[in-house]
Amino acid sequence: MVNRIVLLVLLGLWGRMLIGQEQSPNRERFIYGVGPKPSSIQVNGVYADGEWDGLDSIQELFNHNPIDHGFAPKVTKIKMTHDGQMLFIGAWIYDGGERVIQSLQRDSDNAHWNSDSFTVVMDPINTKQHGVLFGVNAGGAELDGTLTVEASQTYYSETWDEKWYSAVGQYEDHWFVEMAIPFNSLRYNEGNERWGINFIRTDKTANFYYTWTEFPVNFNAIDLNYMGTLHWEHPPKVKNKHFFVKPYVTGFYGDGQNEESDVDVGVDVKVPITRSLYADISIHPDFSNADVDQEVVNISRFDISLPERRDFFLENNDVFSNFGNENVRPFFSRRIGLAGQQSIPIVYGGKLTGNLGKDLRIGLMNVQSASMEDVNAENNLIGAFQYRVLKRSLFKGIYINRNSIGDSAAENDSYNLGGEFSFISDNGKFSNVIMYHTSQSSGIPRGQFYGMEGSYNTKGFGTGWVFNHLNDSFRADLGFVPRTLVYNAETNELFRQGYSQVNPWMKFTFFPDKGVLNSHGLRTWHNLYFIDGKVNEQQYNLAYDAFLKNTGSFTISMNHTNIRLLYPTNFLGTAFDNLPAAKYTYWRTDISYNSDIRRQFSYNLGLNIGSFYNGSRSTFSSSANLRFAHWGNFKLSYDLNNVSLPDNYGDVTLHLLRFNSSIGFTNKLFLNSAVQYNSFNENFSIYARLQWRFSPLSDIFLIYNQNNVTDNFELLNRAIMVKATYRFGV
Repeated sequence: MVNRIVLLVLLGLWGRMLIGQEQSPNRERFIYGVGPKPSSIQVNGVYADGEWDGLDSIQELFNHNPIDHGFAPKVTKIKMTHDGQMLFIGAWIYDGGERVIQSLQRDSDNAHWNSDSFTVVMDPINTKQHGVLFGVNAGGAELDGTLTVEASQTYYSETWDEKWYSAVGQYEDHWFVEMAIPFNSLRYNEGNERWGINFIRTDKTANFYYTWTEFPVNFNAIDLNYMGTLHWEHPPKVKNKHFFVKPYVTGFYGDGQNEESDVDVGVDVKVPITRSLYADISIHPDFSNADVDQEVVNISRFDISLPERRDFFLENNDVFSNFGNENVRPFFSRRIGLAGQQSIPIVYGGKLTGNLGKDLRIGLMNVQSASMEDVNAENNLIGAFQYRVLKRSLFKGIYINRNSIGDSAAENDSYNLGGEFSFISDNGKFSNVIMYHTSQSSGIPRGQFYGMEGSYNTKGFGTGWVFNHLNDSFRADLGFVPRTLVYNAETNELFRQGYSQVNPWMKFTFFPDKGVLNSHGLRTWHNLYFIDGKVNEQQYNLAYDAFLKNTGSFTISMNHTNIRLLYPTNFLGTAFDNLPAAKYTYWRTDISYNSDIRRQFSYNLGLNIGSFYNGSRSTFSSSANLRFAHWGNFKLSYDLNNVSLPDNYGDVTLHLLRFNSSIGFTNKLFLNSAVQYNSFNENFSIYARLQWRFSPLSDIFLIYNQNNVTDNFELLNRAIMVKATYRFGV
């Protein structure tokens, strides 16, 4: 009954919000006509010999954030042309000689969005669904990535890596950037005269973002819906998509439990199938150069997800991963190649992604993992599609098949099948996703998950809703569904339990004209969980956020939780008694402050205090970052957790210490390192990675990794690796 009432209310709200939706006029209002230039452009950061003369220019940008009206106070001039092989972009960025350069690190949020930078976002297929991003900061650090839409907002992933060129020149009152983007690095349709495009200037000295087109601040500057138009006098011919082979060799030496050394070889191959459809094949993939996970202290009843860091799974991953919501993910690629905390070698992986026509996007992936000791080999097959309907809406479907190979393998086989309809209004203010997924596993009844998630956002007001229902049998072996796995600490049993969730939220944002604030506002969100029709857990939250003109920010939030534990629980270790099955009520308050990130020295402070089950918990978090010019960032973080429960239910003090450094010797040579101490996981680790990009998409890595136990610092394992990759393109 509760489920039906919630669905009727949300469907009624959905219908009312569809009335009076206006379409973004930007692609008709902002148009740049690009034509060929007889003489070629030398991409060297120097404008000489009239290279850019005689071309139309964009002379003015608009304020976008924190003010979304009026012209930008600083001059930016942009020109474009092409030579039939590449699109050339030149930008003159006037700043009076004052500019912030945080880092020279490639594909870094800190180096790009926290520095003075220039970004180009494009939608070459012109569907407002997917696109690409190219950016350079004032020091020459590059950023490229893909754009996708989720819940009407545009997000980017920097894991996409393509061949393009850039150079930056520094001048007294401005800096100058030149870009050259090969047409065979882009996916577009033959004869398409209109591409979506926008330009973003990050003015970090003033903490402003400027864009070519004018649109509301509640949408990201990279938004696909509010782009202008790049109009081609003669559309570029679709170039033959490049076929390339990227072999690698890794030399490995490790000690700890067993001393060993080895040399591994493998290869990545990218094959063009059609003009906008690619096949990626990886034989014996090696992920040694992937970033190390940041240690966390998880004092909760459920698992937490850590981000995917392996390149093979990250590129174009959104076609597979954008199903469900943050509480229920039917597919989560990090499940592949892992058994608990153990890493399982992958024998091969194949992936086919891209567009079949203007409206249909597909993805097909097959990954074979090896067998190890008590772990069977697995074959994982995932297929997904997105079909555009109306103007910005999608029908989506996914199929996941997991086959275990070995003794009693059939008992571990499972598959998932799901479909979703994602509606986004023309102006992007309203969005809603309706989802239905099933699962089937050996010896288990058919599982079901259905739900709805949506939002309505304007500049000053936003509201949203989440509704999830999962039955006891729903299983996603290659997904992330933490709340369905329940542990009974008394009987040492792990079993599955379905639930229903309702999560309404609302926010109010204000943009003062004067004072020290860019914006501030209130947020409130509530989570209610039902088991067998009865309320099992209630979480009520209220927060106030303030964002300062100097890039600093302040947040204070309060949480009230009611929990009805159905089974004895233990999350602090077997040295303590299990928390009994009972009702618990507690309040918590969280305060955090982030200082001005433009300073040479910046810091973050946080305090979370209050009751916790039948006791108390206090958490203090802090970090300090010291930056030397644009070449070095050194960050020290410390988290202190104290949990005090009565009797023998638990009384612990936990320490998490992290040291991270990032050194950019040039914009092609980087050194990243992390030293971490986690008393909860009893792990001390050291990680360092030196990367030299000696040629486009070709790198040499030197990696060091070490883990020790925290009690006596006994060595668990240590490894030194050298990895070299080189791209051969055809």
